Parts: sequence; C-alpha cells; structure tokens
Amino acid sequence: MEIDPFIFRLSIFILSIFVGYYVVWSVTPSLHTPLMSVTNAISSVIIVGAIIAALAGSSEKIFETSNIFGFFAIILAAVNIFGGFLVTQRMLQMYKKKKK
Repeated sequence: MEIDPFIFRLSIFILSIFVGYYVVWSVTPSLHTPLMSVTNAISSVIIVGAIIAALAGSSEKIFETSNIFGFFAIILAAVNIFGGFLVTQRMLQMYKKKKK
C-alpha cells in the first residue's frame, strides 16, 4: 500500500502549522526582536529565489506559471520584510527610556 504524495505533503504542511503556532507563541517577548531580524534575513533569501523564478524560462513567453508565481512570491516576501522591519522598530521603541 502506497501513500499518495499529495496526502503526505498535506499532512506535513498541517503538522508544520501546529508546530509553528506553538513555537511562536511560546517565545518570550524579549526574544521577538532578534527573531524578527532572522525572519527578515530569511525573507531576503526568499526574494532572491523568487526573482530567479520570475525570470526563469524562455524570453518568448513572459506569463508562464513559474514567472507568475515568482512575481507573487516577490510581492509577498517584500510585504513580509517591510512588516518585519516595522515590528522590529516598534519592539525597539519599547525598550527606549521614556522622556519625562
């Protein structure tokens, strides 16, 4: 009996959602800023891969599936990086001393 590859990958995806949820919510607030910096670094690597995917293929067809998904990956990773920087700045503002 062989397991369908789609079901296998779907079960891994669902398990990763649960593991990610419990890992993220168990982090203490003092560690959120360094974790956001690491997340921004990972997203910058994702953007490089997305640019490669968006530019892959022949020059005859611009709107191939890999190009479209690569373009959407660039947009989503850019939003993720921008939001990560906003959250990091907000967290750093919490550690500054307030002026009287």
